[in-house]
Amino acid sequence: MSPLLTYILKRLLWTLPTLLLVSLVVFLLLRQIPGDPAQLLLGDDATPTELAETRADYKLDQPVARQFIAWLDRAGHADLGNSISTGEAVAPLVLERFQVSATIVLTAVALAFLISVPLGLLCAWKRGSILDTSISALASLLMSVPTFWLGLLLLLLFGVRLGWFSVVGYVPLSDDWRSAFRSLALPIATLTLIEVGVLFRLMRATAIEIVELEYVLGARAKGLGDCRVLFLHVLPNAIAPTFTMVGLVLSNLLGGVAALETVFTIPGLGRLLVDSIFARDYPVVQGCLLFTACVYVIVNLLVDLCYPLFDRRVSAP
Repeated sequence: MSPLLTYILKRLLWTLPTLLLVSLVVFLLLRQIPGDPAQLLLGDDATPTELAETRADYKLDQPVARQFIAWLDRAGHADLGNSISTGEAVAPLVLERFQVSATIVLTAVALAFLISVPLGLLCAWKRGSILDTSISALASLLMSVPTFWLGLLLLLLFGVRLGWFSVVGYVPLSDDWRSAFRSLALPIATLTLIEVGVLFRLMRATAIEIVELEYVLGARAKGLGDCRVLFLHVLPNAIAPTFTMVGLVLSNLLGGVAALETVFTIPGLGRLLVDSIFARDYPVVQGCLLFTACVYVIVNLLVDLCYPLFDRRVSAP
């Protein structure tokens, strides 16, 4: 068996127990939240008989172990139950909200990657210059700014003061792409600015190490142009750690954009999770957390599988 195939199989085998462990942790943690979902659903005037019937309908009266096994069996068939608050099926609801979050996150991460990689290479090549110092300082500032605060600033300036973009509301791309652009531009810009700082600093630090290696100095001594040295010798060896960070950033953002979606009133997955927590809607909270964990594991698995394409030492026996 080839080393690359062995590497892929190991990563795939580790995915299953990871997802099982995550499912168990999510299920048990939610059972520690105080409050009775049946009481919350029926209100304070519910009779004991009505409460007992509701608990039986949602299988809340069964032992925790049996509840977990039944929930895991349904989850394996893409059935995450129904929302206690609205009665909607959880799986389609989660997928619908995830599409909104994914549109914002994927676009923002792609833009941040395209901006940070050339800037990181340039600043590593011009290390110590005024350009390098200025861009590095700006990147550090962007990293230290909370996402929701930067979003509020952009909303106040470009939405309220200038009126260029929508202040509230969300329009799907399938309905009207112009209105969709006006509603999504500021959230995407906010995430892009934040993640540019993270990816830029990593790309710059990695590129500085590569620039100082002997083969790069030899290429420069042979008279190769700066662009050829950067893109043919430095970039292929410096981009692997940044690509890994993109996977981590993408995983975190797909499940952690609740604050941004709240600021811009975007009906994404993060907003759904926060609303469900306040409503004590166990099935929706479980579905959101499990789906987010699966996305996190799958994205990192894909990054691991793609890593040998950037660094062949990974597939070495």
